[in-house]
Amino acid sequence: MSGISTHVLDTGTGRPAVGVAVVLERREEGAWVRCGSGVTDGDGRCKDLLGVATRGRYRLTFETGEYFAGNSFFPEVAIVFDVAEDCGKYHVPLLVSGFGYTTYRGS
Repeated sequence: MSGISTHVLDTGTGRPAVGVAVVLERREEGAWVRCGSGVTDGDGRCKDLLGVATRGRYRLTFETGEYFAGNSFFPEVAIVFDVAEDCGKYHVPLLVSGFGYTTYRGS
């Protein structure tokens, strides 16, 4: 498993959200620097966004507007989180519909 991964579930259909573009960035010297990207697979997962997560602030951005073909209140969802330790796995799931979303630190 990678240091940072994600899983997107479409709560409107009760199924994995397949084909969602995801970008991972790290905050460095006041700017966001891209450090990974991918597209969710058939199970709604991006398993290999970043091999090793080091301490710092990260942002995952999900292109939800494209996934919902423009029928969404949120054209994108950005989740900013802190990695507090240099070891371990950080899994950040996104539960999304066209008009709402939630997230949490997974395992």
